[in-house]
Amino acid sequence: MTKTKGLLVMDVDSTLIQEEGIDLLGEIAGSGAEIADITSRAMNGELDFAEALDARVALLKGLPETVFTDLRRQIHFTDGARDLVETLHDNGWKIGVVSGGFHETVDMLAKELGIDYVRANHLAVENGHLTGRVTGDIVTKDVKLASLKAWSRELELDLSQTVAMGDGANDLPMILSAGVGIAFNAKPIVRKQAPYQINEPNLALALDIITEVRGGL
Repeated sequence: MTKTKGLLVMDVDSTLIQEEGIDLLGEIAGSGAEIADITSRAMNGELDFAEALDARVALLKGLPETVFTDLRRQIHFTDGARDLVETLHDNGWKIGVVSGGFHETVDMLAKELGIDYVRANHLAVENGHLTGRVTGDIVTKDVKLASLKAWSRELELDLSQTVAMGDGANDLPMILSAGVGIAFNAKPIVRKQAPYQINEPNLALALDIITEVRGGL
């Protein structure tokens, strides 16, 4: 059995996909502008992420759980997403996603691309409708970093053999801890600190960075 050659862990909203899933849910709930404002402030590091998530999820109370089927039709993978995942898989890598969004959406996306690891938030549902609360641990910046470390240990990889990529402030700890940390079309606070940047909406460009830094895939 060939040992895994590397691990890529990336954010989902505005990284793996073009949209912010919770903002789309907000539009459906009639609270789009308010939720989008909170999202922007949280991703810029102006608000505590857990508190910002609670505030946004509260505005989704009453939506039917069937909303996620409709939501999937509004979500688009970022250009190069499939190429990135397939190329790394072909070269013996594993892929993980860590999201401040929700399993109800992220699991569908991960299944479509064959992603190996998933960590996201769970929305509470009662009688077929969202309660306006999340259940379990919230995926914060610390949880994102912990996931990177846990998956690398499981694969018997050193952190130097990992790549982390995202756009928001809650992605910074994992970006700074990975062997290759990439800010993807990121907020200013992330671009300022990340070792590498991609400022075009094409995830496949990460392959060039990984190849250059590691001397190959």
